[in-house]
Amino acid sequence: MHRRRFLSTVALGTVAAHTAAWAQSYEVRDWAPQVPTPTMETLDLQGARVRLTEFKGRVVLLNFWASWCEPCRAEMPTLQQLPGLLGEDRVAVVCLNFKESSKRIARYVQTAGITLPIWLDPQGEIARAWGASVFPTTVLIDRTGRARQRIRGEVDWSDRVALGWIERLLAT
Repeated sequence: MHRRRFLSTVALGTVAAHTAAWAQSYEVRDWAPQVPTPTMETLDLQGARVRLTEFKGRVVLLNFWASWCEPCRAEMPTLQQLPGLLGEDRVAVVCLNFKESSKRIARYVQTAGITLPIWLDPQGEIARAWGASVFPTTVLIDRTGRARQRIRGEVDWSDRVALGWIERLLAT
């Protein structure tokens, strides 16, 4: 009887460990200091020319996403809350759409109620330059415009760990 209870406890612990590992579905890597931060100039959803340098002085979360990507859609609400939570004058979130038509993006953005800046990467060239091959991928950029970390996979941006990444950049 004791052996059976022990084996059940071990099995439950193994399931819990696998569940916890599965729940963290992202990978965080520091941006290599010797790798320069790519420049970026593109169009937004309204067709206006935009540049990443417009956000110098703020921490930027550059999020590579697509409307067909379920993890991208799942993390979007917490991304959208960040500027209001941490201060729009301190934090900016830019969502760079990967290879979708403006019409499709606009339909999704309207349906989902997204108010974040949506920028376009119709050929996928910007994603390649920034090393975004998994979606979503978010690059954290410090206030000087230097890429500091790349996070691949879905993140709950309201989680204390994720907020800590941003707060460390705000403190520097």
